[in-house]
Amino acid sequence: MSQGPRRSRLSVHPRHRESIFAGGPEQYRGDAQVVFSPNLRESVLAMEDCCEEAYEAQQLLRNGTFDLPRMAKVLDNQRVFLLVDEGTVRKYKSDLSEEIEPQITELIARAEKGLKALQKKESVLQTKVEAAHSRPPSRTTTGTTASNKLENRRLQILVKQRERLEEQMKALESEVLSLEAKQKRPRH
Repeated sequence: MSQGPRRSRLSVHPRHRESIFAGGPEQYRGDAQVVFSPNLRESVLAMEDCCEEAYEAQQLLRNGTFDLPRMAKVLDNQRVFLLVDEGTVRKYKSDLSEEIEPQITELIARAEKGLKALQKKESVLQTKVEAAHSRPPSRTTTGTTASNKLENRRLQILVKQRERLEEQMKALESEVLSLEAKQKRPRH
């Protein structure tokens, strides 16, 4: 891996230093003729390599640790996990179903009772509507009388009330079906 003699960066870009001698640097300019030991040159090159490696290591360290305060805060958070065996889960599940089941049965009973009441109201309204349709409209010479207007208004109100009750009945039926489906599901 030897690439031949390597030149020092210092020799490429020499820096002038102030001399510590009183005579000044001019007297010692003859250093160019001095022959240096090859070991000294290799030592300088090795020292430069060490400095470069130290600089790169410092850069790597700085890049790796500049986020240390934030990471310390993130890592400072603690999470605790509680592991439970399958038997405990089954026990709590059965306790919960025993606690909820009476309430569900009561709600189903209420829904069925409400549904029966709505069906009775619907049948009463249906008979009233049929009776109203079967009667021939009585007309006088001046047109519809006040009693006929009142009767027509009542009929319209009853029809609207029947439609509302039918919608409520459908909603209750779907609720009862969903509750029955929940109750029939196998328990684990």
